[in-house]
Amino acid sequence: MSIEKRKIKKIIDDDLQFLDGPNSRGSELQMATKTFFQFLKGFRMLHFVGPCISVFGSARFTEDHPSYIEARKMGAILSEMGFTVMTGGGPGIMEAANRGAFEAKGRSVGVGIKLPHEQVMNPYMQNSLVLDYFFIRKVLLVKYSYAFVIFPGGFGTLDELFETLTLIQTGILHDFPVVIIGKEFYSEITEMTERFINAKTISPEDRDLIFFTDDLHEAADYIQKFIDKNYKIRIKRKRWSILGE
Repeated sequence: MSIEKRKIKKIIDDDLQFLDGPNSRGSELQMATKTFFQFLKGFRMLHFVGPCISVFGSARFTEDHPSYIEARKMGAILSEMGFTVMTGGGPGIMEAANRGAFEAKGRSVGVGIKLPHEQVMNPYMQNSLVLDYFFIRKVLLVKYSYAFVIFPGGFGTLDELFETLTLIQTGILHDFPVVIIGKEFYSEITEMTERFINAKTISPEDRDLIFFTDDLHEAADYIQKFIDKNYKIRIKRKRWSILGE
């Protein structure tokens, strides 16, 4: 087993131990301290890269897959709109979106995660970091984003999608556009939403939390109009040399 794989195995073993109920006070303090420094690492890297739009989708698509091709185009479009394209930093859709922005001479960043599989970072980013914990990664991807664009994906993509929708629905996030590219692929979500409305488990207006389209320029127009209508993009902050920024 390589040194890198041993490191990843240790991280996973530590996670399993942490999630397996109470641990020693020292172990819990060590976990809390590690979490603090992981957040700090993310804050420092992402403080000056925005405004960002995050793109999600399967890590398993190769560059000849239709969704990869579309995500690459989307990355370029978002870059030309003046946004930094942010992804999970890995292969597949993440690589495609970063690549599109990178090739368009725009800003491209990634927030990766250490995993046994699919953890290799793609080369199409000016800035990236690799974290140990999913929950930190998810917080950073939301905190520094002005919108989410969702391409076809698996469990991880749906996890990001529904957690974000919950944050919007409960008022934690405000005026945050979520665009799904792939109307046919995600048609069951439309059906499920209607079922939830009929069962009164969500409100009819929650239907409007997601915008479905297969047209990349329609997606870009929706994001731009949403941002223009609801909030201003913050002015970039100045770097402090005393903090090594």
